[in-house]
Amino acid sequence: QVQLVESGGGSVQDGGSLTISCSASEDMYCMAWFRQAPGTEREAVAVIDPTGRTEYGQAVKGRFTISQDDAENTLYLQMNNLKPEDTAMYYCAALGPAADHCDLGTGMDYWGKGTLVTISS
Repeated sequence: QVQLVESGGGSVQDGGSLTISCSASEDMYCMAWFRQAPGTEREAVAVIDPTGRTEYGQAVKGRFTISQDDAENTLYLQMNNLKPEDTAMYYCAALGPAADHCDLGTGMDYWGKGTLVTISS
């Protein structure tokens, strides 16, 4: 059974930086970060495909960077210039090797339990 485990969440002040990680139990075709704040719908943050191509949600473009360490099956999200509106539970998501499509709108097969990121003003 595929497991995705996020880590690295915490509290940061407005304008600060934070990097969160996701460890996958096996090699994934497509990996992504989503977030959900209380009372809001889940939002796609960033995705990375097997070629390394990345795509970002409009709200985080230019501030967040998604990357992966293929050897370690680990996904990262470096977040800079954080704002209070970035406060949310951040979830790692992935598609297995049978997938053939990977972008922000792609439905994911596997999900982690999330890591909480809180930005204080």
